[in-house]
Amino acid sequence: MATPEGHRVVFTPSGLSGFSSHEETVLEVARRIGVDLDSVCGGRGICGRCQVEPSKGSFAKWAIESADDSLTPWSDLEAGYEGRRAIVEGRRLGCGARVLGDVVIDVPADSQIHKQVIRKDVNIEGLRLDPLVTLHYLPDAAFAAATLAADWGHSDVEIGDALPKAGDVTVAVRDGAVVAAWPGYLDRIVGFAVDIGSTTIAGHLCDLRSGEILATAGRMNPQIRFGEDLMSRVSYVMMNPGGDVELTSAVRGALDGLLGEVLVEAGIDRDQVLDIVLVGNPVMHHLALGLDPTPLGQAPFPLATEVAEHRTAAQLDIDAPNSSVYVGPCIAGHVGADTAAAILSEGPHRSEVVQLLVDVGTNAEIVLGNNKSMFAASSPTGPAFEGAQISAGQRATAGAIERVRIDPDTLRPHVRVIGCELWSDEEGFAEATARPGVTGICGSGIIEALSELVRSGAIDRQGVIVGDHPSASARIVADGRTNAYVLHGEPGDPAAIKVVQADVRAIQLAKAALKAGIDVLLEHAGLPLPDEIRLAGAFGAHIDPAHAMTLGLIPDLEVDRVRAVGNSAGSGAVRALLSGEQRLEMEQTVADVTKIETATEPRFQDLFVTALAFPHSPNVGSDGAELASRGRRGRRRATGSG
Repeated sequence: MATPEGHRVVFTPSGLSGFSSHEETVLEVARRIGVDLDSVCGGRGICGRCQVEPSKGSFAKWAIESADDSLTPWSDLEAGYEGRRAIVEGRRLGCGARVLGDVVIDVPADSQIHKQVIRKDVNIEGLRLDPLVTLHYLPDAAFAAATLAADWGHSDVEIGDALPKAGDVTVAVRDGAVVAAWPGYLDRIVGFAVDIGSTTIAGHLCDLRSGEILATAGRMNPQIRFGEDLMSRVSYVMMNPGGDVELTSAVRGALDGLLGEVLVEAGIDRDQVLDIVLVGNPVMHHLALGLDPTPLGQAPFPLATEVAEHRTAAQLDIDAPNSSVYVGPCIAGHVGADTAAAILSEGPHRSEVVQLLVDVGTNAEIVLGNNKSMFAASSPTGPAFEGAQISAGQRATAGAIERVRIDPDTLRPHVRVIGCELWSDEEGFAEATARPGVTGICGSGIIEALSELVRSGAIDRQGVIVGDHPSASARIVADGRTNAYVLHGEPGDPAAIKVVQADVRAIQLAKAALKAGIDVLLEHAGLPLPDEIRLAGAFGAHIDPAHAMTLGLIPDLEVDRVRAVGNSAGSGAVRALLSGEQRLEMEQTVADVTKIETATEPRFQDLFVTALAFPHSPNVGSDGAELASRGRRGRRRATGSG
């Protein structure tokens, strides 16, 4: 129903929203409120680049009921569209669909001008290939069984009906059976290893015979339109009958699309895909498998399955007719197969050294241990570390501030943005960033900004932006009853990018949840500190350890004992794709991990309150009782976001 302002339109994954007049096109609304929606032809229905996907259902976060009649029916413009870029099923042209009611609109990655920067690397150094599928050329299919036995020792191979009656043929053998066949000679079969993150899905196409990574691609998880964090998605399923089917369909469609993307890049046909490995957190794991995720929304967070699962690609709606799918084992209700893969990659179970492995996303997965014992837990950090819940926050796209330096005496800032190697005080910065501009601040940027402000005393130990800094800098400005810091732009400019008090609180809650989870594991292990820390994932790869310790995100160690390890979950998935031995090692290792559930851990609340402070601020700030009171109020919000 229209309000005096019009119909409310929310765009995901950006979260930007505004009001539309009746029958205004989606593209017009998007342009007006600054949504990143492409359109080369200017809305004339020629280029097909402004495709959007309307979402249906009840969205409590925005108090919106988004339905089929929220947009006009298929228009003449869409019906007559003949451009090269076909309209994907379920999508509409933003220039052809007009708004009739409140609606949630998803802008797919391929319809965005500034697509997310996917920063996930793979390290499989030292991996020994142990192929699960072997490839064999047979000069005459009529003698397949005899040739396989005589030449390769495959006795009693199940041939099935995959082979032609005669002629030369290449076959793939797995577990004593021919699983695929091609006429003539073929020398390449491939597999696909995927880390299904709640925000980003990253996949790696690998040559199963050489171990070579042929192509890598990533995309936003389309489930974001149902909720930024995992519990929001579980809530969506609870509130919307059939919501689990929608979420499963969304992630499976993304997996199939991502596979198609890397295959096109590598010039390989889908029938050459013989194996797929999937890892992800428990909610992503269950939804990909089509399992009910709702029990994971409340204690004791039971898993529907914690062992490795085996499916065919067809069972998961992935177009790879000859492929099997291996889904890694989960560890606990909030510690999933992605953590199992990260353990496999980083190998704490193979070392005498006590390793702390931390992978921060909307949830933080934490592993502590060595070859004697291992402990694992998850903490509800929420999406603040990814730029969400921050006033000027955005994901890691071109134009986002990712690096920050602040002079401790003058509070003068210097920033660097994604897509430009220059700092803001270097000649040419303004010209180099003119397009798309300095558009906001991503997760690594807000961490560095707060760390620099804490070091300078502009943020005190309790997280208050002080108004009486010795510099008397004009960059600390009044912001209602609190203060804010102008990070980029000039004080007084409405377009300036600021760090406000609410931003500090959001990071405090997130970092306290992470640090409290770490402290819980250290207490269970009876240790004051780990021997080394490994920071995994996109967050860990772009956070300076010194900044992390300044804020109290991680324990204080010598900086050379803290290192970023990239996408360790993706690396573990690739290892499991290329080696049967590695799969077995992962399954055996996670079975021996001690699981700690922070939501029911008696000590977690006290440790959380203690961890709210910024331990390295020279400015003491308000007293501990005040901090503890704020912490108890904040913890309730943090728990809900897990």
